[in-house]
Amino acid sequence: MSTVTTKPAPTRSAPVSGPTSVSDEGRLGLRAHLRHIGALARRNVLQIKQDPESMFDVLLMPIIFTLLFVFVFGGAISGKGNQQEYVNYVVPGLMAMMGMNIAMGVGTGVNDDFKKGVMDRFRSMPIARSSVLIAKIVVEVGRMMVAIAILLAVGFMLGLSIKTSVLELLASIGLAAVFGASLMWIFILLGLTMKTAQAVQGMAMLVLMPLQFGSSIFAPPTTMPGWLQSFTDYNPLSNLADAARALINGTPIGNSVWITLAWSIGITVVTMPIAVRKFRNKT
Repeated sequence: MSTVTTKPAPTRSAPVSGPTSVSDEGRLGLRAHLRHIGALARRNVLQIKQDPESMFDVLLMPIIFTLLFVFVFGGAISGKGNQQEYVNYVVPGLMAMMGMNIAMGVGTGVNDDFKKGVMDRFRSMPIARSSVLIAKIVVEVGRMMVAIAILLAVGFMLGLSIKTSVLELLASIGLAAVFGASLMWIFILLGLTMKTAQAVQGMAMLVLMPLQFGSSIFAPPTTMPGWLQSFTDYNPLSNLADAARALINGTPIGNSVWITLAWSIGITVVTMPIAVRKFRNKT
């Protein structure tokens, strides 16, 4: 008797779906991008809720800086007993400073997330790579708004007066937010490039110190030597401080608002694509 042997039919393995590729990202619609950004922003907010100490810089920095500069430098710059006049000068300038200091923390945070493996997890998910970075910027802009609100509250207690209107005050805050968000792309790029968070912080301080103190934030440039005045004229922080000061005090605005917006757009256009590409390829 003969036996018939049968061979099992070959089975087809199901295709394995890998992480979203660079080309797949372009196929995601606007609604998907916004949904991803919203979910990731919520994750960042919950992270802050679990670690309230991460808000100490936002809560304390505006108070310390305002009191320090008004009472230490106010008398020397505006004359003894004229601190109130200096309040109206320095508080709008400090709005520019808040954005830059908070932007520095974005770079160290991104670097730290890579060390913890959080970013590798995000890159393995079918989401747009840019949404991870944009969500972080959205939350940091929210933190910056809290810092500016505290800064203005302290300023009002020290005698700050709004000589224009609420709309122009809101315009100065919005201008600071736009410029601060553009700076965050620079520090994100630093965070993706440097090996450690300490290196990011050290490099950020080398950038921050000359820009902050070589500007019109704390003192009129007319009191500075000629070579420093030239640097101050081209310093984007000076333009932002002058624009915020004009919008709050009702002084002539000139081109400071448009120059600040041009700086913000230029920085974002240049650094955002590089940062997203670096995020995709970082190992």
